[in-house]
Amino acid sequence: MISVLQAQAHLEQLGLNESAAVLEARLDEAVRKELPYADFLADLLAVETGARRERYLVTRTKLAHFPFRRTLEGFDFHFQPSIDERQVRELATLAFAADASNVILLGPPGVGKTHLAVALGVQAIEHGYGVYFVKAQDLLDDLRRAHVEHRLDRRMRVYLSPKVLIVDEFGVWPYDRTAATLLFALVSARYERGSLILTSNKGFAEWGDVLGDPVVATAILDRLLHHSHVLNIRGESYRLKEKRRAGLFGRSLVTPSELQPDQIQTDEKEGAGQSQTGDDGSRRNRR
Repeated sequence: MISVLQAQAHLEQLGLNESAAVLEARLDEAVRKELPYADFLADLLAVETGARRERYLVTRTKLAHFPFRRTLEGFDFHFQPSIDERQVRELATLAFAADASNVILLGPPGVGKTHLAVALGVQAIEHGYGVYFVKAQDLLDDLRRAHVEHRLDRRMRVYLSPKVLIVDEFGVWPYDRTAATLLFALVSARYERGSLILTSNKGFAEWGDVLGDPVVATAILDRLLHHSHVLNIRGESYRLKEKRRAGLFGRSLVTPSELQPDQIQTDEKEGAGQSQTGDDGSRRNRR
């Protein structure tokens, strides 16, 4: 018993607290099963590594500043048939992050863009990548303040350090030329160095109006779309579907997707090699 206590003390001194906590129980189990010493040691260390990985995931998830936790398993692909599920599953392998490619999610409000962005972010953390989530308006307001206070370089590092940066709700509000220039600086600095997941309810042809400068918008799109995967989601809002089914409103109410009868259009600057989800849910490569 004394030797067990000494072993526990040594484990705690080494910072192996989980192993120390289960040592006695694992010893009893090893004796009962007549496990070899190597198997006993592997089992003890597996407890420690499992606990450390769980702490890592919890910490990384908090640092990511997700507005909520979502997974791909919780996404209703049947409700949004315009999405190619196979393409999304391929993105979930995080090959795009390894290649520093971008993911652009386009579509009207409520179709699941943020859900997919967060789910891919959660998946990235599980693959060991750093992730940071920010709304586009908050991002640009933050960079604008930093610019005025002459600390832009230091603040920019916050958005350059994560391997995967998620920018949500781009285009909900119009931006001035200063904001457009700051966004260009960020996109340029991350180009081929880190991945950007961006959600927007505006088609690429509208970005010039959103940013107030077509030239800057073209320069941003040129870098964003050079290595990218584009998903154009077309469908009804998740937030309204249950209310519609419950009869809380009739067909006379216009849904967000119906506000854009031409759907979201992408301009011809999408670049070679990127993919886009079509009307039939199939994936097409743009050349």
